[in-house]
Amino acid sequence: MESAKENQELKVLLINGSPHRNGNTFIALSEVAKALEAERIKTEIFPIGNRPIQGCIACYKCNKTGICVFKDEPYLTLRQKTEEADGIIIGSPVYFGGPSGTLCSLLDRLFYSSGHLVQYKPAASVVVCRRGGASASFDRLNKYFTILNMPVVASNYWNSVHGRNPGEALQDAEGLQTMRTLARNMAWMLRNLRKNGTVPPEVEPRIHTNFIR
Repeated sequence: MESAKENQELKVLLINGSPHRNGNTFIALSEVAKALEAERIKTEIFPIGNRPIQGCIACYKCNKTGICVFKDEPYLTLRQKTEEADGIIIGSPVYFGGPSGTLCSLLDRLFYSSGHLVQYKPAASVVVCRRGGASASFDRLNKYFTILNMPVVASNYWNSVHGRNPGEALQDAEGLQTMRTLARNMAWMLRNLRKNGTVPPEVEPRIHTNFIR
């Protein structure tokens, strides 16, 4: 018999790191979401919006409380949604060869203060650019996952879509196919993790070694 957990609906949270709610990053994430929904995986696209977002100030108070000292709405909402999600996909436009600065400010605080909420959840990043900078941005976003024991879901190419003007991402047939493949791979990983009841490995006490010692 299937357990209650096996019957629970799987959900993937897609974070839209663009200030443009319905721009090309949204188009790329929507392609992922549609393919996930076709695999019977529930999805939600969360836009961080275009308001200023506080960055990390290295006060380290979250080490004691497990939550950032800045209780702004985007952080609190995203913290709750990442905790509830089974998988996470982060999308960003490319600005000066890197992800959106506002997005990184939010992710720095979220992943440092609340990393315990996302460990071992499958994750992936998606980047959208006019021409260049996609690989560097892709690498930057993946670092959030690889420092927190999060399995990184792959596709048939690096997860990038091209487009600058509104709607141009729809013309990138290969990029959109990469998004659909990513979605199917995410669904495959989530279902197998749930089916096999995989228990995360035992975690050693963290060792911090400064280079000056």
